[in-house]
Amino acid sequence: MAIEILLLVAGLVLVLVGAEALIDGASGLARRWGISEFVIGLTIVALGTSAPEMVVSFISAVEHNSDMAVGNIIGSNIFNTALILGLSAVIAPVAITRGNLRRDIPVNICITVLLIVLGIKHTLFGIGENGLSRVEGAVFVALFIWYMISSFVNDKENRLEQGSTSAPDGKETKPMNLWLALFYIVAGLAALVFGGRLFVNHAQVIARMAGLSDKFIAITVLAAGTSLPELATSCIAAAKGKGQLALGNILGSNTSNILLILGGSALINPLQMGNITKVDYAAVLACALSLVLFAWTGKKNCLDRFEGIVLVLIQVAYFVYLFMMK
Repeated sequence: MAIEILLLVAGLVLVLVGAEALIDGASGLARRWGISEFVIGLTIVALGTSAPEMVVSFISAVEHNSDMAVGNIIGSNIFNTALILGLSAVIAPVAITRGNLRRDIPVNICITVLLIVLGIKHTLFGIGENGLSRVEGAVFVALFIWYMISSFVNDKENRLEQGSTSAPDGKETKPMNLWLALFYIVAGLAALVFGGRLFVNHAQVIARMAGLSDKFIAITVLAAGTSLPELATSCIAAAKGKGQLALGNILGSNTSNILLILGGSALINPLQMGNITKVDYAAVLACALSLVLFAWTGKKNCLDRFEGIVLVLIQVAYFVYLFMMK
């Protein structure tokens, strides 16, 4: 057990170091290419930090373990929004642009609702089985490709609101060397993925030694472990005054988790979702809706520290429920 704990700590250290390098490289790349930090977070950073979820869910799909594949994604999206974005807002208020409100947050809500409807379509309409078929998986992947392309096409508004060449203190900063930025991104992602996998592997060993079920491990241990890259990246970004990058990372990770990872998993093998409960669906939907509700409160168009605390409490309440029902 002592060795497993030491390896957990080693994985965590790698994740933190990788997140620091990834944030610096992604910010440098955004300034050099004239892309908003939000879109960099939504695409490059989100896809990189979602690699652990992709590995776990794809392997689970190959092994016909739908509970692990789906539970990992449901748990990760709740963890991403409630705990990670909540903590980021506690560290520093996270600005939300008009483009986020009109396009990115509604897309996040819509795909969450779509996942829930497909997950319980037999219960609701008596159609097929509760889960994702290969055809539905293909549609999810196609929607993901469309959203990534449209995010770059519609990035002008984010750049105008954000000001991509200014540092948090308002001073102009010299763009980072392109190759150095790319090196930081690649090295940071490698450390995040390897460190996250190291953490997850040994967390699973400890959880199985404790006799926990696959669904419980997927929604708690795996979801938290595979979300470590998002946790480290978003919190460090918030601490550096890059709230839009943190927000992009969370929304992009949630979107890729559902559309790309669950869609790809369903292409490998159709996914059954009969063991996902109403509380699980309610929690992931509440997290998606909370972003637009909080953003529209007052005149600030941001997630402030109080709202961040509320999100963290949602995560705590959900974990308490899981432990009570395990």
